[in-house]
This record gives sequence, C-alpha cells and structure tokens, in this order.
Amino acid sequence: MTQQEVAEKAFIERSYYAQIENGIRKPSPEVTIKLGEVLNFHASSFNLEENPFSIALQNAPVILAHCDTQLRYTWIFNTPDLIPEDHIGKTDVELDDNEGNRALMRLKQKVLEERTPISRVISIPLSSGDIAYNVYAHPLLNEESTIIGVATASTVIHNVRPNDLREDH
Repeated sequence: MTQQEVAEKAFIERSYYAQIENGIRKPSPEVTIKLGEVLNFHASSFNLEENPFSIALQNAPVILAHCDTQLRYTWIFNTPDLIPEDHIGKTDVELDDNEGNRALMRLKQKVLEERTPISRVISIPLSSGDIAYNVYAHPLLNEESTIIGVATASTVIHNVRPNDLREDH
C-alpha cells in the first residue's frame, strides 16, 4: 500500500503517517491500534523499541519477533547475523533456506493451525556456528481476538562454534 492508502484507511493525514513511518512522530494509542488493523500487525510493535526491557535484552541471548499469517516478519528484535530491517516482509526460508529455518516455519504454521502456544528446540546455522534455540511461539491476536500472526521468543540454549568441533580444542 502507498502511504496515502494507509493514511486513508487509518483516517489520518498522509503527512502524519509519513512522519510515523520515518520515526519522526510517535502515534497516539488510538492511531497505533488503527494502523495495526490496517497493516495487519499487532499495535505493540510501535512501542517495543522504547520499552525499558529492550535495553536489558539488547545483549541477552534472546530474539523476539512477530510475523503475519503468511509467516513474513512484521517486527524483529535482537537478531544475530542480519540487520532487522532485512527480515521485514520475508519468511525464514526466504532469508536462508536451511533445515533450522524450515523447522521454525513449521512451528509457526502449527501455532496458526492449532491456535495455541508451542515451544520447541530448534538449531539454526549462523556464521558463528550452529545455535540451538528454545523457541516459544504464541498466536498473535488483534483486539477482536482474530489471529493475525505469530509472536516468538527464542532463547539461546547452546552455541556450537566451528572451533568447538576440533578434537584438539
């Protein structure tokens, strides 16, 4: 959608929406909810970056994310290897087609189908080595309790670096 289309659907001026999109202005709670409905993501996405917990989590071995019902990222925080903006609008497999990302997508799809939280250990290959995550996935609901995606919290439980696999190490 264009900025004009989003603004019209949210009943705000295009210039105001442009300022929100560019990080110049922060939307009111009412506008946040409306934009979430128009763009099909949870309104909390607007506030997570400034949440006091984000400072504590920045160097923690935790990744937090939202994706839509097509499993495309709508928000992600604290990703290793990639710039968060590179994730938005893409699925895990579009970012890197490997068994770990396919398992992550299967987990999210199951959450959508069963409408219930699920937790699994999934190993993801990264440039620093394979990392095993405990991934907790939860249905993401809008204010009308309609599923609009999946929220995940992934905690590192084991990090295997290439040098760790050498026998002389």
